[in-house]
Amino acid sequence: MSFSAASSVPAATLRIKVCGMRQPENIAAVGALEPDFLGFIFYLKSARCVPATLTAAQLPQLPAGCRKVGVFVNESTAVIREKVAQLGLDLVQLHGDETPAQCAELQAAGIPVIKAFAVDAVFDFDQLRPYVSSCTYFLFDTKGEQPGGNGTAFDWRILQGYDLSVPYFLAGGLELEHAAALQQLQLPGLYAVDLNSRFEIQPGIKDAARLAPMFRQLRS
Repeated sequence: MSFSAASSVPAATLRIKVCGMRQPENIAAVGALEPDFLGFIFYLKSARCVPATLTAAQLPQLPAGCRKVGVFVNESTAVIREKVAQLGLDLVQLHGDETPAQCAELQAAGIPVIKAFAVDAVFDFDQLRPYVSSCTYFLFDTKGEQPGGNGTAFDWRILQGYDLSVPYFLAGGLELEHAAALQQLQLPGLYAVDLNSRFEIQPGIKDAARLAPMFRQLRS
C-alpha cells in the first residue's frame, strides 16, 4: 500500500517506538539506536509476550529519554500496577476493551496511559471522546484477528479529520518503504510511529540492522 503525503513537518517532532521487545541482548541492540519508546508486551497469547522470568535487573541500561511501555490486553489494574513496579515501566499501553474509568484509575496512580484502538475504513472516532480526559496518548493500529501486531497498514487518510486534543501513535505494518511518507505526514495529532513486526528476525526479536536505516530516514 502506498500513501501520499502533504507538506513536510520537522522530522524531530516524530517520535519512534519499537514494540514487542523480550530479550535483553536484543533490547540493548535496539536501545543503541536511541528510540523514544520501547514496548514490552504482557499478553500471554502474543508470540512477543515478555518471559515471566525477565526482571528489571536483566534489562540493559537504556539511553536517556527512552521510555519503557508495558502493553496489556484486558488486564486488571492491580496486575498492571504490579508489572509497572517490577520492571520500572514509564507508561502503559492498553490494547483491549479497557474502559475510560480504568484509564483514569491508572493515570491517577501516576501511570500515563496509551489507549490503543483498531482502525478500519468505517472507524467511528466518536468512541474516543469518553477517553480524552483519561489518556495521555492514543494509538491507532490496523484492525485484524489479533489485538495488535497484525503486520498490515491501514489507510492513513482516515486520520486527516482527527480533531481531538490527545496526540497519538501510528501503528500497523510500518516498514522502510513507508519512511519517506511518514517523514512528511502532516496529520493532526500525530506524535509517534510504532515499529514492530516488519523489522523482526522472529517474533519478539528485532533486526537492529534493518531498523537503523528507518531511524536515519525518519530523523534526517
